[in-house]
Amino acid sequence: MIVESQLKMSARKSQARVHVGCQGWNYDDWLTGPVGSESIFYPRGTRAADMLAFYARVFDTVEVDSTFYAVPSIQTVDGWNKRTPRHFTFSLKMPQEITHEYALRRGSLEALSEFCDRIQLLDEKLAVVLIQMPPQFDATVENERALREFLPALPRDVRFSIEFRSRDWIRPATLELLNKYQVALALVEGRWIPRDFLWRLMEQPTASFAYIRWMGERDLVRFDTVQRPQNVNLHGWHELIESLAERVSDIYAYFSNYYEGHAPAGANKLKRMLGQLVVDPSDLEDQPSLF
Repeated sequence: MIVESQLKMSARKSQARVHVGCQGWNYDDWLTGPVGSESIFYPRGTRAADMLAFYARVFDTVEVDSTFYAVPSIQTVDGWNKRTPRHFTFSLKMPQEITHEYALRRGSLEALSEFCDRIQLLDEKLAVVLIQMPPQFDATVENERALREFLPALPRDVRFSIEFRSRDWIRPATLELLNKYQVALALVEGRWIPRDFLWRLMEQPTASFAYIRWMGERDLVRFDTVQRPQNVNLHGWHELIESLAERVSDIYAYFSNYYEGHAPAGANKLKRMLGQLVVDPSDLEDQPSLF
């Protein structure tokens, strides 16, 4: 009875601070087929314009990829606000103009200011901004200087996470720098940083929140069902997340379609492990809007 009680307390604790979602929501492969076919995710006949509203009935957060390509328009941000309930949050990728073209150099600050001004229209629905660096951004003297000069320019009222795709950044000096500016080191299940090395980093978060991403080999051509189950891997992550939840106030966790083949399935697996409420896709059929 004591063990069962402890597990329930742990689940409640994690539920209050772990926000689980997907990397994107607008996928035709998530649309249920003709009458009689098995539910995939979106009810049959769902229009692209309505996908976000349906998605927000299942998950309370999403990672947005489109902001990597351009600063979103005022109309786009307004649409995100209107299509989601009050508690819903968005994590946005920083534009590639800043991370890839300028590589965080001085010329990026004007673009950074424009981007931050725009996304703050989300107000409380803004979760985290992901600074996703390219693999060629390795830890050279010039790149280290660029990072040191860029981080102080980040607005303090927005949460930022940075994803390195070069292992040589993962060293004490980098972690200390990120901690100074409360920028979370993104923890990414992918091919760039070995998993066991990455998992050790969860013992020393660099911010008061954490950011986790599950990627996968980009060799799949459809995203309507699980094609490579990652149950063992996900159980390992779950145990570490439970421990991490005691060190930070919030954890934002996002699944790619490439991780298992169908991102909502992976996200719901983790939610079940955490004792969170899971909405089955079939429950969305003919269900009226909740907001």
